[in-house]
Amino acid sequence: MSNNNPWQTLGSKNIYQNNWISLTEYEVINPAGNEGIYGVVHFKNIAIGILPLDKDYNTWLVGQYRFPLNAYSWEIPEGGGPLDTDPIESAKRELLEETGLHAQQFTEIQRMHLSNSVSNESAIIYIAQNLTQGIAEPEETEDLQVKKIPFEQAYQMVLNNEITDSMSVAAILKTRLLMQQGLI
Repeated sequence: MSNNNPWQTLGSKNIYQNNWISLTEYEVINPAGNEGIYGVVHFKNIAIGILPLDKDYNTWLVGQYRFPLNAYSWEIPEGGGPLDTDPIESAKRELLEETGLHAQQFTEIQRMHLSNSVSNESAIIYIAQNLTQGIAEPEETEDLQVKKIPFEQAYQMVLNNEITDSMSVAAILKTRLLMQQGLI
């Protein structure tokens, strides 16, 4: 296996930009030696996911309508954090915003790329423990429904395709493995 880049970039142009993303179109020579184009979505934040877990193994899910999917989605608390900010600080902010929860302990359990064929978006997922309830502070673009459920129910929701968000699926499956190994 070679780590050498088989793609050659001939040029690039910015196609679109907003506060969260930019889209760049690259003129390339592909690995087969042919000219073509490749579009890449660049994210201006890192994705942060938090799986809250209390001492009784309950968790919190956030439900919201997802515009790109034209569908309702149940997820772990998630959001974005500036690239130049400590991801733990972003995790604390997102957990409070979406659920009103404060956590004394954050454990990183996963780093992942969310759609690496078209974007450079990366994510960090944490388990949050030693929780206390406060008041949620959702952003104006968020119309959220929050529910506290047994972790096992969230796991079953993944198995039944009721939770399909990639960070949520990864967080719940990884947490289940850590539980089976006695690490949580």
